[in-house]
Amino acid sequence: MKVKDIMTARVVAMETDASVAAVARRMRDERVGSVLLTREGQLVGMVTDRQIAHTVVADGLDPNLVSVSDIMFTDFIPLDPEMDLLVAVRLQRELAMRRLPVVDDGVIVGIMSVSDIASFTKELIDCILVEGEVRVLRRGDA
Repeated sequence: MKVKDIMTARVVAMETDASVAAVARRMRDERVGSVLLTREGQLVGMVTDRQIAHTVVADGLDPNLVSVSDIMFTDFIPLDPEMDLLVAVRLQRELAMRRLPVVDDGVIVGIMSVSDIASFTKELIDCILVEGEVRVLRRGDA
C-alpha cells in the first residue's frame, strides 16, 4: 500500500501572510483541522486548530494581529504519494504529528492524517473478519 491509497486529496492552503483569525475562519468554513501554508505556491508550513488554541487563544493574543507565519509548524517532512504506507506511518509517529502533507514533485496533492490511517485500519480489520467468517462457514459445510 502507498500513501496515495489512503491520503485525503482535498486540502486547504493559504499564504503565510494571512492572520491567524483568517486561517481559523477558513478552517471553520472548510470544516478542516489544518491548513497548509504556502509562499509563492511552495509549501513552507502548516497550522492546526489545536496549535491556534494553544499558542494564540490560550495566551490571550489577538488572532487578527498575529500572522500565521509566526506560529506555523515548519519542522515536518512532506510525504511522497508513492511512499510505502508503513514507512509513512512510522515517520508520522517519529515526528509526533497527527497530519503530514503529501507532495508530488513540489505540488501539494493531499494530506495524510491519523484519521485516514484509522479508517484504513478499520476497513482492513473488517475485511479480515469477513474473510475469517467465510472460512468458518466453509469449514462447517465440509
